[in-house]
Amino acid sequence: MLHVFQAEANLMLLVELALLVVKLFAFINSLMYSAAAYDAANKLTKPAWTIILGLGLVVQIVMGGTLGLVGLAFTIAALVYLADVRPALASLTRRR
Repeated sequence: MLHVFQAEANLMLLVELALLVVKLFAFINSLMYSAAAYDAANKLTKPAWTIILGLGLVVQIVMGGTLGLVGLAFTIAALVYLADVRPALASLTRRR
């Protein structure tokens, strides 16, 4: 029975690390685009996204767990950034 709990703990550690990497990547990526690009893409402003993603990163580092309501909200915000905002920003700055 102890092996089951150890396996669960190891899996949760991997999930936490993966979500930490996702949030870190989203935060760093949000800093790479100009504020004008956010406006041109008709998305939330650059300061708003960097604050949201930065707070999510800090909350996960300080609080640890990823399955709490606050952690879940910041994880969803990072995934929305990566799935919606990042492609819109990239399409504006892509060279043809």
